Amino acid sequence: MATAQFSTKDKILGAAEELFATHGFAGTSLRQVTSRADVNIAAVNYHFGSKENLVNEVFRRRMDQMSAQRLAQLRRALAEQPGEIEPIIAAFVEPALDMAGARSGSGAFVRVIARAYVEKNDALRKFLSDQYGHVPREFASALSACLPALGKAELYGRLDFLAGALTYAMADFGLIKRPAGTTEHAHRSRIAGELIRFAAAGFRA
Repeated sequence: MATAQFSTKDKILGAAEELFATHGFAGTSLRQVTSRADVNIAAVNYHFGSKENLVNEVFRRRMDQMSAQRLAQLRRALAEQPGEIEPIIAAFVEPALDMAGARSGSGAFVRVIARAYVEKNDALRKFLSDQYGHVPREFASALSACLPALGKAELYGRLDFLAGALTYAMADFGLIKRPAGTTEHAHRSRIAGELIRFAAAGFRA
């Protein structure tokens, strides 16, 4: 029974993620979600209770793991390469690009992240801040220790710029396309390296 329940919940989350990516949060109705997932509205209410909570759980499904990976890599960087900026930035960048390149249906989630940036959804922004706001704060603290002359406002601004550039890179939307004959892993690794070097220079500027 538990397996069936998990399968239904996962189907709903997958359908919601695809629809949110295509139509946005306000533009997607629960009826569309139930139709895509081939479930009834009672199943959505049972697993999520509300559309707002469904939106939150779409993010939680991906971001819990990514946040844990980021913080684990950050702790390793601080222990093994203290005082170095690049390993800190790598800990922020690489897990996100790995998620974007994974064969786990996460491509739609990258577009969902972009929706969260551009749509005005105060409830979602509060959820993300409450649940995941500690992650950029830990990175800011680590970077601040390496850059004591950089003011807090400048530090957080540059971290925001990095997050924006990373989202763009995750979407694989820019001018740098994967060359023929290059694996997805090699392409993502190259993009990560370029972004890390670019961001490190920006933080040091």
